[in-house]
Amino acid sequence: EAAVRFCGAGRPLQNFHDLRPADLWLLTVPDTRISQVATDIARMLTPELETAPVAFHCSGFLPASEMAPLRASGFQLASVHPVLSFADAKSAVKRFPGTRCGVEGDAPAVSRLQPLLAAIGARPFLVRSETKGLYHAAAVFSNNFTTVLQALAREAWAEAGVPEEVARDLNASLLTATVDNIAALGPQQALTGPAARGDRAVVNAQGSEVARWHPAAGQLYRELSDMAQRLKRQGRTLGP
Repeated sequence: EAAVRFCGAGRPLQNFHDLRPADLWLLTVPDTRISQVATDIARMLTPELETAPVAFHCSGFLPASEMAPLRASGFQLASVHPVLSFADAKSAVKRFPGTRCGVEGDAPAVSRLQPLLAAIGARPFLVRSETKGLYHAAAVFSNNFTTVLQALAREAWAEAGVPEEVARDLNASLLTATVDNIAALGPQQALTGPAARGDRAVVNAQGSEVARWHPAAGQLYRELSDMAQRLKRQGRTLGP
């Protein structure tokens, strides 16, 4: 019902019995519900179309095969993961044109979806089904964990006595500059700070201070500092 109000179109239904056959199905449900919803649809519907219908979900972690019960009913399966933050629906709609979308699944389904995605402004690219979990973890590192780190920074500034409005300005300016530098130079060249300089004395002393305030953050500080040093020296965070 909320989606219909937001879109200004459609008709919300109470159960699967009210659904009609269609050539394209989109399952936007929590990851843990995809398999069950696919099973429920397969039980209620028999495709009545000359061309096999396509079903796709938007999970960044699970492959298209999560909807396997539908394949047994004659569906072609795919997944489409928009690499975009959906914290606010209205702003996400405005930012969607040009968004990269990771696509995987059955070749016929992927072929049918790619021009549809392009028509609404998306830029689809192929993802390997067998490494999709790692692909999505990369998005979590890039987006979700970045957000957690910003919260951690604001908490540390507050603990250090920095006024909230000043901390917001510091956070915004540093984050904006970081994004710009990474886009222009890449992570290795954009990295600055004591770990990048190899200043272990500062890293160790500062890590101890963080650990006294926030033990988990102290451990994270040390591990990220080690990765930062490897990144600056070797161009990658992964050790030998």
